[in-house]
Amino acid sequence: MEITQADHDRVAAAIAAAEADTSGEITVVIAQASAAYSAFSFAWATLGALAAPWPLLVLTELSAHRIYLAQLVVFAILFAILSRPALRLAVTPKRVRRATAHRAAMEQFVLRGVTRTRARTGVLVFCSLAEHYARIVADDGVAEAVDKREWQEAVDALVAAAREGRPIDGCVEAVARVGAILAHHAPRGEGDVNETPDRLYVV
Repeated sequence: MEITQADHDRVAAAIAAAEADTSGEITVVIAQASAAYSAFSFAWATLGALAAPWPLLVLTELSAHRIYLAQLVVFAILFAILSRPALRLAVTPKRVRRATAHRAAMEQFVLRGVTRTRARTGVLVFCSLAEHYARIVADDGVAEAVDKREWQEAVDALVAAAREGRPIDGCVEAVARVGAILAHHAPRGEGDVNETPDRLYVV
């Protein structure tokens, strides 16, 4: 999915508006996919190639050399087919996709400096489009004060919009919900400064 400059501007404006009443800092990251998942394409293609000789041995009188060549052809065809993005995801177990997206969210939480705010009130809004996965990760300054169900409402809104092909709408709504939560638990103090960029990261 193409994310335009107008999309970047919408999310940046949403972050600025959400942070107006809170000392919290919101960072938004959208990943097209959390990994390539090529290992599973390779694994399934290998299994297909290993299975290919058995019917040839039973039903034909091909030489071992020709059967070996047939294996290579089967592997090449299967790997080419399963290397298409949609099929790579389809042959990857759901739990693996979810664990990979979760790990990507944790990496972005650290990479984008969400943990480096003075009051530890940074919050990451993360969405991985290929996996239809979203997560909100809050730093220690707000994580313990906020019930997980409050974050989940923002996550659900983001996932629902992403499934409909509207991830930017989902990010804007999630940011607004996160801003309201932060305004309640971490209201803006006197002399508060903006510690993280109001921007959308696309990875």
